[in-house]
Amino acid sequence: MKTIVISSILILGFLPLQTHAQLPASNQIETATGTLAVQPIRHGTLVLSKADLAVYVDPVGGAEAFKGLKKPDIIIITHIHGDHLSVETLNALDTQNATILAPQSVADKLPDTYSNKLQVLANGQSADLSGISIKAIAMYNLPPSEDAHHPKGRGNGYVISDDTGKIYISGDTEGTPEMRSLKNIDVAFVCMNLPYTMDVQQAADAVLDFKPAIVYPYHHRGQDIETFKKIVNTQNDDIDVRLLNWYK
Repeated sequence: MKTIVISSILILGFLPLQTHAQLPASNQIETATGTLAVQPIRHGTLVLSKADLAVYVDPVGGAEAFKGLKKPDIIIITHIHGDHLSVETLNALDTQNATILAPQSVADKLPDTYSNKLQVLANGQSADLSGISIKAIAMYNLPPSEDAHHPKGRGNGYVISDDTGKIYISGDTEGTPEMRSLKNIDVAFVCMNLPYTMDVQQAADAVLDFKPAIVYPYHHRGQDIETFKKIVNTQNDDIDVRLLNWYK
């Protein structure tokens, strides 16, 4: 397997997590500069953390779902669907020092109280925060259409990176050219659920194209992720497929 190198700037020390019955088991990635803590919450919601930085991805489930975790420094929201955007959860969390990154469609649904902490990103745009770069990647259904579950341009996937490492969050998408053309991804979170995104075979095919070092299937309710792992590793056993419990 290729060596995982992600700098200490990039979400890479491990914040010891307080034990709490609601939290599924976390996963750690040892790197040359620290330990990345991956905390699944549920479905498409997760937290990436280090000692002084926590990134919340699509926080839903209320404050109770995040009990015991460091409060968010950065919140990234992929799109407007209720399993990804929860104003009630944002209101319940301590976001006093957080920056929220989101597409315009999400910004349009947020109360004005968040305007001073919100940065809107369109597909292809980037923001630099806390020493890292976060780039919005197009997420959409194929073929693109205005009446799709996820039309092109309305939502964002994200690549979180610095000079030495990259983490990809797919959001709700299919195996688009934008996904397949990603380079040097160290850690990827890839969705798979019908009829909203893609099936296991399509997800595996896309992953085999962009070859992340580690991939976590997430947002996979109803899909056979063991089959996803088998398809990927039959063709490329250098890709570390990690299966977490997203539906505890």
